[in-house]
Amino acid sequence: MRNATVDMTRLAAMDARAATLLLHHIRDAALHGGHAPLAPRADIRASWERMLRTGVDPDRDRRSGLLPAGELEARRQGTTLGELLPVLREGLMASPGASADPARHIMVVADADGRVLWREGHGSVLRMADGHGFEPGADWRESTVGTNGVGTALVVRRPVQVHSAEHFVATHHPWTCAGAPITDPRDGRLMGVVDVSGPVPTMHPAMLLLVRSVAALAEAELRNRHLAGLARLRAVAAPLLCRVDGRALAVDPHGWTAAVTGMAPVDRLALPGSFGGGRVWLPALGECDVEPLPGGWLVRPLDGAAEAAADSVTRLVLDVSRPREWTVRVSGAVGSWLRELTPRHAELLYVLASHRDGRTAAQLAADVFGDRGRTVTVRAEMSRVRRTLGGVLAHRPYRFRDEVEVEVVAPADPRDLLPHSTAPAVEAARHGGPGDDHAG
Repeated sequence: MRNATVDMTRLAAMDARAATLLLHHIRDAALHGGHAPLAPRADIRASWERMLRTGVDPDRDRRSGLLPAGELEARRQGTTLGELLPVLREGLMASPGASADPARHIMVVADADGRVLWREGHGSVLRMADGHGFEPGADWRESTVGTNGVGTALVVRRPVQVHSAEHFVATHHPWTCAGAPITDPRDGRLMGVVDVSGPVPTMHPAMLLLVRSVAALAEAELRNRHLAGLARLRAVAAPLLCRVDGRALAVDPHGWTAAVTGMAPVDRLALPGSFGGGRVWLPALGECDVEPLPGGWLVRPLDGAAEAAADSVTRLVLDVSRPREWTVRVSGAVGSWLRELTPRHAELLYVLASHRDGRTAAQLAADVFGDRGRTVTVRAEMSRVRRTLGGVLAHRPYRFRDEVEVEVVAPADPRDLLPHSTAPAVEAARHGGPGDDHAG
């Protein structure tokens, strides 16, 4: 194929039938090894490659069973996505002149597992969606239904537009859709996806920008609620901290600091996956006494615990084997501790695990951003990582301490490594290029 790729603006300017025919030629060439006038867009090509590796049938409409009504309702009640529906609805469906015209599209909200939780829109488009199994309780992951605005956005963790024959499964070609992930700003966890879908003739290149903007509005709403919660916790904790002898800090359930005394302030304290009151070991602080507070925790480090914590970790396991969940587990003489990673921190730790001799800020900037000049961003991110992992990481250059055993749990197929990532070092590792030397 030529280096030129499909451009959504160009497609929108074409006759709908001609645009669909062009995408069919591109898809057929990709599936059968032929030649096409243009190459598919990068996210679409990568998704098609995943589908071919996992055996999704491009010509068969495969569906899983809908969730039972009780489980669907439990999922709805177990997520804050429902509280964001008014923000999403107003941004996508009610704005005058919005490209997501409710008479032509539907809004779909799915959770992080790709299960459709809510749908809204015009009756005729909803009935069209019913015919494709695109209804509440449906499983819309890539591995189930192929390339699509919900499942593909979940994998790559960025907004994706999928038009007509860019859908891997042929029965979805009458659709055009754009989806954007919604991430919880408190802990970086992927909450789900907001998607706008409609018949092919309704495609508009601004649709992707619209869903991206509305997802950002939803995340801003969550951030405002988070700040309000911290303010309430601060009001409760401040009088208590005035009476504490020694070091202490009050943090919310996600580790964000509301108040601190006797120690340097930190934005966030990394908490393990399971966290409760009593005596708790934290890599950044060592052993701590933890007490519950309304809306958070009072954490009091024991004397000398920070120094002991820096020397106690002997093993680190970085798990990047799954497409959307990445974790780091540290262990040593005082126990073990598990932490979920953001996409960026997963990339950085993977690169450092592949280069045990270390990387400078400029090298990491090239590895992750393809730009050696982005050292300020790298230093800021590495500062956050080092606060999470305590004494596990050294710097100048950035590296794992020599005495720490590092293991990387990677996908069985290297091409499935961190599919969200566009970092040059990760892309090279997917294809067996430089930087593919895993630590073990």
